[in-house]
Amino acid sequence: MSGARLTIVHVLAPAPVGGLERVVEALARGHSAAGHEVLVAAVVDRTGVPHPFLRSLTQAGVEVRELALPGRAYLRERAAIVDLCRRRHPHVVHTHGYRPDIVDASVARGLGIPIVTTVHGFTGGDWKNRLYEGLQRRAFRRFDAVVAVSRPLVEQLGRQGVPRERIHLVPNAWAGGSAPLSRAIARRALGLPADGIRLGWVGRLTREKGADVLVRALALLGDLPVTAAVLGAGPELDALREEAASLGVADRISWLGLVPDAGRLLGAFDLLVLSSRTEGTPIVLFEAMAAGVPIVAARVGGVPDVLGDNEAVLVAPDDPEALASAVRAVIGDPAQAKERAGAARRRLDLEFSPGPWLRRYEAVYRGAQREPERA
Repeated sequence: MSGARLTIVHVLAPAPVGGLERVVEALARGHSAAGHEVLVAAVVDRTGVPHPFLRSLTQAGVEVRELALPGRAYLRERAAIVDLCRRRHPHVVHTHGYRPDIVDASVARGLGIPIVTTVHGFTGGDWKNRLYEGLQRRAFRRFDAVVAVSRPLVEQLGRQGVPRERIHLVPNAWAGGSAPLSRAIARRALGLPADGIRLGWVGRLTREKGADVLVRALALLGDLPVTAAVLGAGPELDALREEAASLGVADRISWLGLVPDAGRLLGAFDLLVLSSRTEGTPIVLFEAMAAGVPIVAARVGGVPDVLGDNEAVLVAPDDPEALASAVRAVIGDPAQAKERAGAARRRLDLEFSPGPWLRRYEAVYRGAQREPERA
């Protein structure tokens, strides 16, 4: 620890799984282990079922506070944050996601507590989501520090009015995870056949994640014994199933839904496909690199900062033909694919270890404390 002990409060409204949640968990575990006082406050619906994200943190010895509230109970949520801050007197409040950024950060700021956010990316989507993201972008201008996880996000935030001196580029890191399972065991765990060439895709089934690009690419690979497994859930599932049926590939795709701790199962795949239209710094790439799985990924967001041509095959986004061609090339040259996967594993260890990443965030927190009062 490079300075006085910090009291850090993270606030988020966690999904069951996701990159944002993995980042918060890694920050909370890492800074707690470094001697800081860390509390994670999670806004959850009243379901009566312990949230898996909170269970994981509790098992790691991180203090958590579940703020169980019905949807849109924003005044009660703000009151809960006021109470938490007055009891804990944090040095910094770090919010994640548009709900905490919009609803909760200003509460801490009103109490004179520095506020920090991490921008993991923007998804667009329907009018409601675009409205929330617009409000979130406006809120960023009042934060003491805004962390962007990729270079394109830094430029985007600057164009949207966030003062450049308050934007910090801190790409995500790999804090490790469960040991990857062997191919045979991982396939059994997923209920997949032991033989055959299997592509893996992991993510939320929304337009920006581009699962439809994979579906269309698969239709161009009919001459190869290739199937795909999709790990994830989301509002696009029915439309994706219909598209797969219309293209004649429904029997070549397994829709496996949300899979806890999916990173340990990536060894089931001959190739991981990331077909997103937009990204920050995807944690699933780190998981695939750690598992030694060859990667084909769209060249978007922070992806090119994680992987180059020596470690993966990168393609243009929203281009099924380019994706299919890349998959075909990787399958056709397994020796080169293995070489790239090995290079990716070495780069993961060299450039994305958690120590420097945690120290960078600590520096952001300390710098936010020295920022002048914002108008």
